[in-house]
Amino acid sequence: MLRFISRTLLRKLFYKPLSIDELRESQNRSAKMMQKVPKAISVEGFSINELSAEWVTHKNANAEKIILYLHGGGYVSGKLDMYRLLCGNISEKSGARVLLPEYRLAPEDPFPAALEDALSVYSWLLQNETSAENIFLAGDSAGGGLSLAMTLALRDEGRPLPAGIICLSPWTDLTFSGDSHKTNAKKSVILHPEGLRLWADSYVAHADPRTPHISPAFADMTSFPPMLIQVGAEEVFLDDACMVAERAISVGVDVTLSFYEKMWHVWQTIGILPEAKKAFDEISEFVKRVERE
Repeated sequence: MLRFISRTLLRKLFYKPLSIDELRESQNRSAKMMQKVPKAISVEGFSINELSAEWVTHKNANAEKIILYLHGGGYVSGKLDMYRLLCGNISEKSGARVLLPEYRLAPEDPFPAALEDALSVYSWLLQNETSAENIFLAGDSAGGGLSLAMTLALRDEGRPLPAGIICLSPWTDLTFSGDSHKTNAKKSVILHPEGLRLWADSYVAHADPRTPHISPAFADMTSFPPMLIQVGAEEVFLDDACMVAERAISVGVDVTLSFYEKMWHVWQTIGILPEAKKAFDEISEFVKRVERE
């Protein structure tokens, strides 16, 4: 029943070809309903190199363990207050503080602005005496793809890599080559194909969409840290997740790819769903396993 109600409401609200301004306004309205977090979760706003950011921390979290969370929104939208509940759940289950930055968005600031901002936040953490081995990268949708692009840039620059990467329904191929864009089109709940094309064009601008820093599905992931990828079996980004997992595994990366039956894009935001609770438990287990290793 929860699954049916959530699917129906989400599709009614979000499965439509919105302009970027309409999308942002829709998210502003949604954010007003998602601002309250449990008392056990604290939210501290501040800025990093002129970027707005928040610490979202469960009361039992380890102050030294950090998850740098990059929000989704197709590179054209996304507000911090929309992600507090999700990041609060992740902080509670993982035992880590979650750092949630607000990177620049397209079309005002296309590629590589978001990547530059993400790297800037990571550098800020290292400069403030946080060891890379205590940092996990995480993100949903575009944020999941951005976390992979960020790791690629760090590796190529010879900089310290994070301990692990957590991707929730990652968007990793802005060329739309995956078959799931067709096979799962009728099942899609919140991603309308016209909207996706608009978002991709806005972010890519004059660059090549096959560039690995834009579409990590085409990247060489040699030496990447362990990865956890969660994807819904009924979402259009199913193949995006599979392509990344296959490429990473082919070069010896430790990858956990988890399929969630009957789930849509970033279902983890509906925290009361049993499948969301299972996903948070899996994130917790992944973080603990990587730390032990």
